[in-house]
Amino acid sequence: MTAEEFVVAAGGHGVRRPTALEAYRRFYRVGKDGAGWLDAAVPPVLRVVREESPEGEVAKFITRVPGDRQGMEELEVESVLIPMVSSAGRRTYTLCVSSQVGCAMGCTFCETAQMGLIRSLTPGEIVAQWWNAAHGIGVRPSNIVFMGMGEPMDNLDAVIQAIAVLKDHNGPHVAISRITVSTVGRVDGIRRLGEKVADPGWHRLGLALSLNAPNDTDRSAIMPVNRKWNLAAVREALLAWPRRSGNKVCIEYVLIPGVNDTARHLDEVAAFMRPFGVLDGNRVSGRPLMAVLNLIPYNPRRNSPWPAPAEAQVAAFLEGLIARGVFAKRRRTKGRSMMGACGQLGNEHIRRRQVVPITISD
Repeated sequence: MTAEEFVVAAGGHGVRRPTALEAYRRFYRVGKDGAGWLDAAVPPVLRVVREESPEGEVAKFITRVPGDRQGMEELEVESVLIPMVSSAGRRTYTLCVSSQVGCAMGCTFCETAQMGLIRSLTPGEIVAQWWNAAHGIGVRPSNIVFMGMGEPMDNLDAVIQAIAVLKDHNGPHVAISRITVSTVGRVDGIRRLGEKVADPGWHRLGLALSLNAPNDTDRSAIMPVNRKWNLAAVREALLAWPRRSGNKVCIEYVLIPGVNDTARHLDEVAAFMRPFGVLDGNRVSGRPLMAVLNLIPYNPRRNSPWPAPAEAQVAAFLEGLIARGVFAKRRRTKGRSMMGACGQLGNEHIRRRQVVPITISD
């Protein structure tokens, strides 16, 4: 609940507003509410796996939530704290949160997709990942990205409610400009979330698209969602995304050797990005720059048919993008050896479960 929702609910049990609000603030700011009302609501951390990176320690932590039906074993949710060092040398942390256990989208390169969708997480289970990072592990994240297990647009009601709590100034108080929701290209979800962004306090919410292939044939082969919403439909939805104060859509491109790394793909990526604005030297050519491409070296899932790209391949592809006017950056690889990097989250013991129907209709 947001602070106001909690105050109203507590009032229904005879708790006065100042008392309820103080308990809410203490729960998020200190880690306990002082009266024990909320403490038991946080899913416990089962274990933490750590890996050093040049920018600091990466921490993947696993929490336990109830199963999707009576009598089913408890489920595991994976979240990752990722260190980032600014040009000024200041270290901050980004929290990669999960919105589901498993995923129904079926992307062939992703570890989570091999699980199928077990169930969607509740708003409380999503927010609890922030609470466990801040008060369980002791790292208060500066940024939150919905890029963990699951497709956020497939659980959008819960994601929106979780963001409302995360940005609440009486609670976690994460700036909305530091929260990003990623999608594989659910056009219905992009449109609906875009409507929410028009509300006060939501204007600068970030949006990211997992592109990963710049033509429909290749993209449909690795991302089944493209068979329902093709690249033209996805790009149209992205171009309609509300933009305020210069915020940009992030286009994510996972570079997979032998799948999407040719000169033809470079040309097609540039063509896809052109309506968002391109660079001519150091100047923007055409319309204002509306998107940035994030190049991500592939992190192999378990039993992957593809290897990680060599560093020289990544550098060459990035140079090719820049030469074609694409505003592109390379994401540093962190957490790969502990299965904590992009596309590697997921329980290897749960595979091919029955898929839960998607939560957004056409």
